[in-house]
Amino acid sequence: MKKTLLLVFCTLFLAACQPKADDIRVLSQEPSYSASLSSDGNIAIVATQSQGVQCWDLTTHSLKYQWVHGDLNTGVTATAISPNGEFAASLSRDSVALWTIADGRSRGWWSLPASGESVAVANNGALLIGLNDGSVMSLNAAKTALIKFLGHKERVNTVALSADGRIALSGSNDMQAILWQAQTGQPIHTWDIGSRVTKVALNDSGTLSFTNGSTNEANIWDNTNGKLLNQLEIKRRQMTFSAVRFAKQDTQLLTGTPAREVILWQRQTGKPIAKWQIALTKNSQNRGAVVYSVAIRDTNKVVSISSQGLVETWQE
Repeated sequence: MKKTLLLVFCTLFLAACQPKADDIRVLSQEPSYSASLSSDGNIAIVATQSQGVQCWDLTTHSLKYQWVHGDLNTGVTATAISPNGEFAASLSRDSVALWTIADGRSRGWWSLPASGESVAVANNGALLIGLNDGSVMSLNAAKTALIKFLGHKERVNTVALSADGRIALSGSNDMQAILWQAQTGQPIHTWDIGSRVTKVALNDSGTLSFTNGSTNEANIWDNTNGKLLNQLEIKRRQMTFSAVRFAKQDTQLLTGTPAREVILWQRQTGKPIAKWQIALTKNSQNRGAVVYSVAIRDTNKVVSISSQGLVETWQE
């Protein structure tokens, strides 16, 4: 009897800690390779298997644009939206494209010297592209200026840009996260993470960095002096992140994982505040799902988009 009561109590506790989403919308019923949310959670970019790159208005749940990046079936593997919501970027293995969200027009397309792994875009349309040969391209489309950063020795898995496009952050299999000047390629700080770097993020002002390693390191750094501010309080042996966003004037950190989790953290203490689990589609044969992107709306609604093609919202 005691064991039965304990099991019921644990089940109820888990259910309370991980409430169901207030709203679930299906954007795509076919496999998606990448998706991004705007900072306000109102726009979504989804790279689909056969329908190109779709741009959705989540306030009206309507498809705004359907972009074709190269050959339709070659596959866009990464996407990004600028902090101001004006630009979107799509990345395939051999090229990168820049789009204007207001009118859906293409602002440019560039071929890559090596296979593209990750992309970020700033408020002015500046692009940052991590490549599998260890280099990073910093491209300012408006000024047709190109910087090739050669600070890494192995594949660059993840990149981030400050909102003004001046500060770049890149993470590599060489176990290093490097903060550098995007317009000159000049390094600012180098952090040895101790394992391959799987995710990096910057706050909009470029004053804070987040780095995540493959063996559980999740650090927040002060970009002015390069010192470690704090670490996320992770209780398990391993946790990697597939989505990270600084929120609420940098007082909080919102993350998504490849294990169907959305977690809100207190930035100054590194302690978790709330946790949610994303849903699976009824017909899904894959019991796993990756959280591609996360955001917090002005209404304090937490928003996520996943590899299941679902946009979900919860009350913070």
